[in-house]
Amino acid sequence: MKYAVVIEKAPENYAAYVPDLPGCIAVGDTIEEVQQLIREAIALHTEGMREDGLPVPGPSARCEYVEA
Repeated sequence: MKYAVVIEKAPENYAAYVPDLPGCIAVGDTIEEVQQLIREAIALHTEGMREDGLPVPGPSARCEYVEA
């Protein structure tokens, strides 16, 4: 599945989260690192949900840039 991921710049690193998977987050020193870590986090998060017998939500969040 392809989930929307939000990546934010912090003062000293990058943070990422998945709106469709509350609690699924990653932090890395570079964008490339945080992208890899969030992929791993999604896999672990959804695996844990399955092991716990919880339904894994499909992607529903949508990302767009809006001119302001």
